[in-house]
Amino acid sequence: MTEDMDLVRDYARHGSDEAFTALVSRHVNLVYSVALRQLHDVHLAEEVTQATFITLARKARSLGARTVLPAWLCRTAHYTAADALRAQRRRRAREQELQMQSSLTQSEPGPSPWPDIAPLLDTAMAGLGEKDHSAIVLRFFQDKDFQQVGAALGVSENAAKTRVSRAVGKLRRYFLGRGVTCSAAAIAGAIADNAIQAAPASLAKSVAAVAIAKGAVAAGSAFTLSQGALNFMVCTKSQIVIVSAVVISLATLSVIEHQTQATLRAQNALLRQQISRLQAEADGQTKNLAQARRAIHLDMPPTRVPIPPAASATGPVPSELESTNLIARLLKNNETPRLTHDQVAAYLKANGRSAANLLAAYQASGDASLLQEAMQKYPNDPQVDFRAALCQSLSPEQQRQWLNAFEQSAPDNALANYLSALNYFGSGQNALAVQELNAAAGKPQMQDYFMEAQETLEEAYLTAGYSVANAEMIGPAQIQLPQLAAMKQLGQNLVSLANSYQQAGDSTSAQTTLQMAVNLGQNLNDPFLITSLVGLGIQRNALNAMDPARPYGNPGQTVQDAINQLVDQQTTLMNINNQFNSLAPSLSPPDWVSYEQRRTLFGETAAQQWAIGKYAPQ
Repeated sequence: MTEDMDLVRDYARHGSDEAFTALVSRHVNLVYSVALRQLHDVHLAEEVTQATFITLARKARSLGARTVLPAWLCRTAHYTAADALRAQRRRRAREQELQMQSSLTQSEPGPSPWPDIAPLLDTAMAGLGEKDHSAIVLRFFQDKDFQQVGAALGVSENAAKTRVSRAVGKLRRYFLGRGVTCSAAAIAGAIADNAIQAAPASLAKSVAAVAIAKGAVAAGSAFTLSQGALNFMVCTKSQIVIVSAVVISLATLSVIEHQTQATLRAQNALLRQQISRLQAEADGQTKNLAQARRAIHLDMPPTRVPIPPAASATGPVPSELESTNLIARLLKNNETPRLTHDQVAAYLKANGRSAANLLAAYQASGDASLLQEAMQKYPNDPQVDFRAALCQSLSPEQQRQWLNAFEQSAPDNALANYLSALNYFGSGQNALAVQELNAAAGKPQMQDYFMEAQETLEEAYLTAGYSVANAEMIGPAQIQLPQLAAMKQLGQNLVSLANSYQQAGDSTSAQTTLQMAVNLGQNLNDPFLITSLVGLGIQRNALNAMDPARPYGNPGQTVQDAINQLVDQQTTLMNINNQFNSLAPSLSPPDWVSYEQRRTLFGETAAQQWAIGKYAPQ
């Protein structure tokens, strides 16, 4: 990346057209590919490519020496393309735009996930942190090896591998939340194979000419560096031609005029695409409405339901699962090290006092004032709302306010409704609890923010001077999972409600309520062992309340068959876990890093099986 910045400095200091042309030739394919994925129109993609390099020409003097230029160009192209889209669709509400973008993922999946992830990739990339974003661009867009990625980011090769693995995991979770199911390995392969498309042969030459001219005008006229290329994109076509005529040759002018005419022709095609997408959106809404009508609407039984008292949300994970806290048991005195006040202050100074960083600092240090700061500064952040909703130091009224805020900040997250249902059960408002359960049944995801919290915590420990291996070990162990105790209690509440229905003679509602509990347990089918075991336990408790001879599941199967399958799953998971426990102290620091990466990408059980295969006696 040093050669890139040498060329940038050469252009910024000496106005070298050759240096800037070389930069365009190097990166025009990258920028063009980002624009094309978002705009789905070659002519508009060319304009965004042009605007991105104009931004580079204008901002060349302000770029720091450690700037990763491909990542900077990638992000700039994304925002420029997004602005172009907003200019075309300014009459449409933001929610409609997002729904239309989501509808692009409904095409039939092929052997590669690329057709499904391509329309979402740049938005997903824009949501990554700066380091994660740069790691993905360097590794998959620029085809750099891990040593080169590490050198560009100022970290070791192993740290670069960890960074890339985490970033791919974040992309995978983004895609999963939008209905695209594929492995992290498939995502990495698809991006590496398809992310860069060759730009038209003439584009680099015309882009360099216009960008140099525009950059020169901006440096000596009323245009300022802070305006950027977004002003260029919102200009009318006639304004573009007028400004260009003043500063560039007739040859370049003809290129822009050609692009202008082509863009106007393309607008009709874009409108037709929008109509098609809106139709697909309408079809999807119709399907959602049909599902909503089939949602469960239960009448309350005539007697008060004997709901057990709600468990403390901040209490320990159910006792039968404590033995699975593997990392903590590897650390001295069964406790994870806390960060000091000075270490936390240094971490926040280096990384900023964002919502995620404040929560990580709170978990790493136990300083409740950091949680309070996050609650005051970021009341609309879903991770903050999630933590606040489970804070037992709040009054019932305050807890209800944070639960409502959680539902608003994470409208697609079923966990918000489940926690709200538990709160209503605890206060005896069973009808409202059932409404929340019905709402949860129609949500596309159940997210506990475990991965996000783990990654930020690891960053905190790395900043404090811990090694990569130690940070990888401490991060998961430091995470609290109060929602697991809450979900177990909610499952018990549903079984109690079903018993009340049964006593009132409403067997249909009783069975429906028990199935709600089963669905709750199935939603806890998490890549992490402890969550999966809680989910299996909730399912078993619900099925145990049913008639064991009753048909259930596949044809010819009964409730007892389903229970037996759950028992087999639990036994298998615990056997693997116990075998891994006996080998865990033998894992080397590099293998701990590999283990955590595999756990993130493929799940805890798969990671344990890998370690067993490597360390178990043959």
